[in-house]
Amino acid sequence: MGGGLGLHTRREVLKQLLPHYRQATSAQKRIILDEFTQFTGYHRTYAMWLLNHTEEGQSAPVRPRPRRYGAEVQEALVQVWDAANRIAAKRFMPFLPTLVEALERHGHLHLSDTDRSQLLTMSVATADRLLRMHRGRGPSALSTTRPGTLLKQQIPIRTFRQWNETQPGFLEADLVAHGGVDTRGSFLYTLTLTDIATGWTECLPLLSKCQDSVLDALRQAREFLPFPILGLDTDNGGEFMNEAVLSYCEQEQITFTRGRPALKNDQCYVEQKNGSIVRQVVGYDRLVGMQAYQQLGEVYRALHFYVNYFQPSMKLQAKQVDGRKVHLVYDVARTPLQRLLRSKVLSASKEHALMQMVEACDPVLLFAQVKEMQQALFTCIEGASGGEETLPVRRFCVKRCLPASLGSDVLPRR
Repeated sequence: MGGGLGLHTRREVLKQLLPHYRQATSAQKRIILDEFTQFTGYHRTYAMWLLNHTEEGQSAPVRPRPRRYGAEVQEALVQVWDAANRIAAKRFMPFLPTLVEALERHGHLHLSDTDRSQLLTMSVATADRLLRMHRGRGPSALSTTRPGTLLKQQIPIRTFRQWNETQPGFLEADLVAHGGVDTRGSFLYTLTLTDIATGWTECLPLLSKCQDSVLDALRQAREFLPFPILGLDTDNGGEFMNEAVLSYCEQEQITFTRGRPALKNDQCYVEQKNGSIVRQVVGYDRLVGMQAYQQLGEVYRALHFYVNYFQPSMKLQAKQVDGRKVHLVYDVARTPLQRLLRSKVLSASKEHALMQMVEACDPVLLFAQVKEMQQALFTCIEGASGGEETLPVRRFCVKRCLPASLGSDVLPRR
C-alpha cells in the first residue's frame, strides 16, 4: 500500500507515531506496528527498528549515496540521447561511443577526458535511471486493412524454411493509414518495408492504397535499397493480394509470401517499425492531398539516413522457457548500416561509399532537418491551415548535413 508514498511522507508518519509507540503497552505496540507497516510498506523488522532507534523530533537516519556522475556528464548524456531521438537505453548505450565520437567530430560536444571516460563506462541501468524523467507515451490508431481473398491459394504462408532471414534482402511490408479518427474517404498511406536481417527500413508515401500505388512504391524502394529484394512478406490485405503484385514478384524473381490472417506477429519486424518510425514521426492525424503527399516524401527522405545510419536496434536471438518464465536473449544493439556492413554482401566500392557517408554526416544537423520536415508536414494536416494559404513544400537536403569537402559523387540517390 505504501509503495507510492514519498520518503518525506514516511518520515512524517514515523515522527507522529513515535510518542504513542514509546508509551504504549506490548499489545498496543503490535497494533501500531501493524498500522505503520501497512501504511508505509516497510518490512516489519525494519519498521520495528525505526520505531525503537529513531529519536523523537529527528528524522530516520539517511545515508546519502555519493553522486558519481557530475552535472557535465549528465548534460552530455541527455544531449547525445536527444541526438538519438530519445530511444531506449538498451538500444542507446551500445551505440553511445559511436555517437559521442560523431558529435565531438562535428563540434557539438566538448568533454574532458575524465567526463568522457565516465560517460562511456556508464551502465545501461544508470543511464535509464537518469533519463527516466524525460519519457512519455503517445496515442493509438485505427486499422484499415481489408482482406484480399482471391489469391490466397497462390501466395503461400511464410515458413522458416522458405526464407534465409540472415541474408539481407528478405523484407516485410505493411501499409500505415493516415486517416486520423475517421477512415472514410480518401487519405494518404505509408508503405513500410523492413529488412529482417539488418532492420534497414524504407518508408514511402502513397496517395491511395490501390495496387498501382503499391507497385510504384515497390519500384522506388528497389532504387533506394543498397541491396536487391529477394523476398517480400505481407499481410492479407487486398492492396498486396492481387494479380499485379504477384506478377511483378514473379517477373523480378522475388519470393512472395504472406502471414496468417489476423496474426500481426507474423509481420512483427515491420509492425515494430510502423510504431517506432512512422507513428512516432508522422503521428495519427489525417493527411490528404498532393501537398501532404510531397511533404511526407521529404520526411521519409530524411528518415532514410537518420534511421538507417544512426538508430540502433536489438534483434531477438532466442527464447528460453522455464516454466511460466520466458527469458528473451537479444544481441548487441546495432544500426541497420552496421548490420549490413557485417553481412559482407556489399561490393567494396558500395561499402566504402556508405562508410564515407556515415562518417561525414552530422547526426545533429540531420536530426534537425528531420524535425524541420516534421513541422512542415504538421502544417499539411487536414484542417490545420484554418483556411490560410498553404506553405511551399520544404525540401530535405542531405548536403546540409555534410562538410563542403565531400564530393557529390558519393551522395546516394535518395
